[in-house]
Amino acid sequence: MTQQPTRICILGGGFGGLYTALNLSQMPWNLANPPEITLVDQRDRFLFAPLLYELLTGELETWEIAPPFTELLANTKIRFHQSAVNAIDTGAKQVQLADETRLDYDYLVLAMGGETPMDLVPGAADYAIPFRTLSDAYRLEEKLRLLEQSDLEKIRVAIVGAGYSGVELACKLAERLGDRGRLRIIEIADQILKTSPEFNRETATKALTDRGVWLDLETTVESITADSITLQYKGKTDTLPVDIVLWTVGTKTIDEIDALPLKKNSKGQIVVSPTLQVVDHPELFALGDLADSQDAEGKKVPGTAQAAFQQADYASWNIWASITDRPLLPFRYSPLGEMMTLGTDNATLSGLGIKLQGLPAHLARRLLYLYRMPTLDHQIKVGLNWIAQPIREILLNF
Repeated sequence: MTQQPTRICILGGGFGGLYTALNLSQMPWNLANPPEITLVDQRDRFLFAPLLYELLTGELETWEIAPPFTELLANTKIRFHQSAVNAIDTGAKQVQLADETRLDYDYLVLAMGGETPMDLVPGAADYAIPFRTLSDAYRLEEKLRLLEQSDLEKIRVAIVGAGYSGVELACKLAERLGDRGRLRIIEIADQILKTSPEFNRETATKALTDRGVWLDLETTVESITADSITLQYKGKTDTLPVDIVLWTVGTKTIDEIDALPLKKNSKGQIVVSPTLQVVDHPELFALGDLADSQDAEGKKVPGTAQAAFQQADYASWNIWASITDRPLLPFRYSPLGEMMTLGTDNATLSGLGIKLQGLPAHLARRLLYLYRMPTLDHQIKVGLNWIAQPIREILLNF
């Protein structure tokens, strides 16, 4: 009688979920009885989120940063199921999907990420645009296209939040809109990039100043309408006309995670052990934005793509180790530095004793992200396209 293979279900195809699946497919399994690995995501494409900004300036194309899951998984035995998650029954070890499919599991990886909270101020949900998904980028692109085709003298853009996302968006949009752009960043703190290295903060401040982006620090948003934003600064309220409001503040867990009867922190994140296993549920692993994770030394793990990428290595090993009766490893986070784009051919990079800005940082950032792309086939396709692009431009201008 054939033994039923171990069923591993991975919910979420971002950095944590996809890379866990790919790593698991390469583990030295018993070839006579390998596990069934199923990856579930409501979208048909993986998104290399740190490069999403380059779509706005035409530096990159969708296929480069958002390859289809079917393409990435073509040479593996990983099953891909496109559907949203309706419910998770941890007692029955079953996932119910929106298309009425039910998936039984022996091990479950929760890697569905978070979402941008749009209910923090009146009007944000109706009139502001988040910038987290490919759909968000398309929505912003359509809005920009219509404004650029209009007879408006100035295109007024307000960006709420001066973290990495807000600063990167401001630099890209300032370059795209040129003299027509009138951009401002609204930040509740007294400086931009408050938790970032000083080198990155100073470089970003100069980039914003050079591009004419206004900084409204120590300022809160009171409300947003279809054509205005109301701000409060030191007790004074001011309503300004605006054409686009971009909301880059905060992350919250999704409803399906909120409904789970698991131990969570005050932010709704699932509490996990250093092995990335959910407390009291060793068959459940949680990583990325939805996990409250501390590494082997008790340090809080940040909710970044870099951390999720590293967590995927440990999650895949620990699932394999659980199945094959080997010791599990506590997660050891290695901060490799921070980098961000500050416009076309411009970036900043700080980490591991290295500080770069301008074109060298831009090239280093591109190469590091190329290395981090999910499969060798995709790395080769994108790398060759990047090499060929300058040659095509020279030939077109010849």
